[in-house]
Amino acid sequence: MKKRFSEEQIIGFLREVDAGVPVKELCRKHGFSEASYYLWRNKFGGMEVSDAKRLKALEAENARLKKLLAESMLENEVTREALRKKW
Repeated sequence: MKKRFSEEQIIGFLREVDAGVPVKELCRKHGFSEASYYLWRNKFGGMEVSDAKRLKALEAENARLKKLLAESMLENEVTREALRKKW
């Protein structure tokens, strides 16, 4: 899924509100909804750009590890099934 805004841009938007720009005005200016702003605030609130990049890297690594675990568990199940049929 293509995202419209990068993590760096989102953190910039959050900082603009911290600097005193009203949320409604910021949303209208950049073309996103208030709901998006509040979701981003929950996810990225208080983060620096480097923290957001690290979070993205950790999420990618976590997805890769989950995939490896699922493949390993499937392989184990296939092996067990083959051994059951053998006996």
